[in-house]
Amino acid sequence: MSHSASSPVPGQFSLVLHTHLPWLAHHGRWPVGEEWLYQSWAASYLPLMRVLRTLAAEGRRSQITLGMTPVVTAQLDDPYCLDGMQRWLANWQLRALEAANVHTATGAAADTASTPEALRRLGVREHEEAGHAIEDFSVRWRHGASPLLRELIDAGTVELLGGPLAHPFQPLLHPRLRDFALREGLADAGQRFGHTPAGIWAPECAYAPGMERDYAAAGVGHFMVDGPSLHGDTGLGRPVGQTDVVAFGRDLQVSYRVWSPRSGYPGHAAYRDFHTYDHLTGLKPARVTGRNVDSQAKAPYDPQRAEHAVDAHVADFVDVVRRRLISESERIGRPAHVLAAFDTELFGHWWYEGPLWLERLLRALPAAGIRVGTLRDALNDGFVGAPVDLPPSSWGSGKDWQVWPASRWPIW
Repeated sequence: MSHSASSPVPGQFSLVLHTHLPWLAHHGRWPVGEEWLYQSWAASYLPLMRVLRTLAAEGRRSQITLGMTPVVTAQLDDPYCLDGMQRWLANWQLRALEAANVHTATGAAADTASTPEALRRLGVREHEEAGHAIEDFSVRWRHGASPLLRELIDAGTVELLGGPLAHPFQPLLHPRLRDFALREGLADAGQRFGHTPAGIWAPECAYAPGMERDYAAAGVGHFMVDGPSLHGDTGLGRPVGQTDVVAFGRDLQVSYRVWSPRSGYPGHAAYRDFHTYDHLTGLKPARVTGRNVDSQAKAPYDPQRAEHAVDAHVADFVDVVRRRLISESERIGRPAHVLAAFDTELFGHWWYEGPLWLERLLRALPAAGIRVGTLRDALNDGFVGAPVDLPPSSWGSGKDWQVWPASRWPIW
């Protein structure tokens, strides 16, 4: 089977994002209290919504499948959190102004990110960015996230995935509590968005045999598992057990191209370094520079250099998806479904350039002949294979349950 770079590619690609934080309101500020919520809100949720509104305004439908846990949506609608976010954005702008007013000698070099001139340039950029965020938040977010998300769902740009009420690790719950958490979580989404999700992102992609019957009884028609749960055979969704409930598996070969601890895009030398702070202002002045470069020796962040890297990584990912769709379609003898899935907070919070990468990717994929669709599209268009019995599994360390009783978070 021969395919040129612009010819139609068999099958469908789906991008799934999972949005979750713990309840952080009234839990202190630093390092994992409200600051975590406001950082993620400013760096990930605001820019992601801007990207999706832009794509919706262009008439683009079925762009992503977006999981929103009730814990997050409750905070993004909560008046206390909305007021706190407004203050945090204003504080960000003040910190940027402080950096922009750092005194520098005429012609001072900016060889490293810690020099006064590099900090001044960073402050100017951050002050402008904070101003845009304040305007965006003040105009569009003051009634919370739910009205904004409902517009995107109504427009068909986003398919909403729901989840249990408090995002618990379901296999370890008593069945009655598990049923209550799921039904109340779906009801919460229905109340907030005017849409009761037909699919869920199961917390930590955790599954225990028999849970598909609980899903069917609650009206859930599809859910997410990690690729190893299907032994890597993720080219089609698979009905589970004796039900019509379909499990979709994350394609690790494609997903790890972005978010791999060893070789993922966010570690590229040109991107903003997540771990390096200017401790007077709390801003992040450096680019990654190199894997073994000390923080004090890192080069200053260069937006143009980073933008070139974004374009290269968009082209690379389009090529990866194209080759994977072709190879999986040939392997199974019919058009295949390829699914990449990530935490929403990767885009912007962990990987500063992530929202820009997403926007350019979602334009580049169809331009390259690749069909983009949601999980619901995949179901409706028959990207479903033979029934399967799933093992106990999750997307944690070892892809089993061993990490969850002691630790709440995935190993990235």
